[in-house]
Amino acid sequence: MEQNDVETTRIANLAAKLFLKIEVTAYILLGCLLGGTVFLGVVNAGISMVHTLLAQAEANAIVETVDRLLFVLMVVEILHTVRVSFREGTLVCEPFLIVGLIASVRRMLAITLESSQVNSPSKWGPDSVDIFHATMIELGVLGGLILVMVLAIFVLRQSQRTPNRVVK
Repeated sequence: MEQNDVETTRIANLAAKLFLKIEVTAYILLGCLLGGTVFLGVVNAGISMVHTLLAQAEANAIVETVDRLLFVLMVVEILHTVRVSFREGTLVCEPFLIVGLIASVRRMLAITLESSQVNSPSKWGPDSVDIFHATMIELGVLGGLILVMVLAIFVLRQSQRTPNRVVK
């Protein structure tokens, strides 16, 4: 081997070690920040739950509490994704699909709960029909998105269970 090849290999190894340390540090910092976010989210959801109870389970307060709890669930799932990526050293698709699924269900629940508040005839107005149509379109898109993500998770899990077959 030539001197340049040895030197290049040594520099490449040093660079790889440096980048690995940077990556590990980033994962640790990101994990700590996400953990703090989870803690604050749980505290905030708990406070929201107390306010909901004091408001005698008013519908808007329930919507807000459910929304905050689902947000915490999303952050926990993102934290899980970071942990899995850190442990395996690769990016895993399924946790991201689960986060997207939770986010879509969260939005769908929020829309449904919010729209239940405007069902009384006293709240109908000229813009109500346009808002209703936009809401129905969004719910339809979210429903389709949820179906696609569930199918993607199913296909991923099935592909992990079946061994690779060699075709002759």
